[in-house]
Amino acid sequence: MSPPAIIAPSILSADFASLGAACSKTIDDGADWLHVDIMDGHFVPNMTFGPPVVSKIRTHVKRPGEQTGKGTFDCHMMILEPQKWVVPLQKAGCDLYTFHYEAAISSTASTDPVYTSAEKTSPQALTRFIHENGMLAGIAIKPDTPVDVLWPILANEHKEEVPDMVLIMTVHPGFGGQKFMPSQLPKVTSLRNVYPDLNIEVDGGLAEGTIDQAADAGANVIVAGSAVFGAMDPAAVIAKLREAVERRRGGGSADGDKDSGGGDNDGGGMDESFMDPGEKLPGMRIHEQGAGSGDAVGISVAD
Repeated sequence: MSPPAIIAPSILSADFASLGAACSKTIDDGADWLHVDIMDGHFVPNMTFGPPVVSKIRTHVKRPGEQTGKGTFDCHMMILEPQKWVVPLQKAGCDLYTFHYEAAISSTASTDPVYTSAEKTSPQALTRFIHENGMLAGIAIKPDTPVDVLWPILANEHKEEVPDMVLIMTVHPGFGGQKFMPSQLPKVTSLRNVYPDLNIEVDGGLAEGTIDQAADAGANVIVAGSAVFGAMDPAAVIAKLREAVERRRGGGSADGDKDSGGGDNDGGGMDESFMDPGEKLPGMRIHEQGAGSGDAVGISVAD
């Protein structure tokens, strides 16, 4: 059986004039996590907020009693130097620190925002550092990044260097309101077929008209922004997103209902050029994530 549905509304679409109250209400409306988009204006051409804001909204939302539990702050770090901000975000109240693969392969190993370092980091080293600081680790990839880059990272024999969640972007990160990209869903299917217990998150353009496609592909962690915060009845939208994912759980299949979903997004067929999920790359092994490393797979879609 695949992991349970996790609904993580993106607070980027919330009312910033009353952000704490909006976050608290969204949890009361049935959300599991809050997706916190942090942008630095360098990795993506937009800026949002940082640790001070996270620490303030943390006082409005009770910390989860267990890993991946209700109230988890899923901080999506769209920043150029992700290792520098691990400790400040942990102190601010982050529970799940999701960095971008593209940033981790080109940034420094500095562990303090004030200082720099000649040493380079890596996805594995950054994941280990996040775990050492008491948080779960997520790894995200942009639409232009192939899923193949994740296989050696997920197959690592050192569990402390293995991410607890994978986020597949279904829009280009940086701005909300973009159109859902169904072309990214084969990445989700490939991951789900190889890692049935993984939290796979999708982020970008997710709403009632596109959730069926994401759920069919195998995503279980759903990020939605304006679809939730802009709804007349946010609780009803959250319930519908959850039901779409839960309806496809059980058999472990990512095929789902072929006639559902699509909305006005042409959904279309999936790109068959991706690696056959049943094949292993050289040196690849199936990695079973245990309870200690977070056994959910999440897909985040930036709204």
